Amino acid sequence: MPILYTTKASATGGRSGHAVSENGVLDVALTVPKELGGDGATGTNPEQLFAAGYSACFLGALKNVAGKEKVKIPDDAKVTATVGIGPREDGTGFGIEVSLVVDIPGLDKAQAEDLVAKAHIVCPYSHAMRTSTEVPVSVA
Repeated sequence: MPILYTTKASATGGRSGHAVSENGVLDVALTVPKELGGDGATGTNPEQLFAAGYSACFLGALKNVAGKEKVKIPDDAKVTATVGIGPREDGTGFGIEVSLVVDIPGLDKAQAEDLVAKAHIVCPYSHAMRTSTEVPVSVA
């Protein structure tokens, strides 16, 4: 596929560390939630960042699909992503689960469901989750 945009972000210190985007706009302290054995310090975690990214991307996909169908998505439309993490049943690591709730005020429910189903096909986060996209990993 032709790549239209590429960005980078790096993390140091793992889940109790620091993450920054290559342009410095994203610059966050990372902390481990109490539920995962952390001390509850102020900061964010990878699951929150994934939930924020997925919800923003899905809303963008929804607006794209709606625009093609000449439907206006209101400015107060909201996508909420819930991301959970826990040990995989095979005992070899952790897995995540994700659910989305889409709120489109003023839009007929049937039409909203149709647009959301189409956005779920268009959204690259949804596609990656649905197809278990392979991620190349290398050592610098």
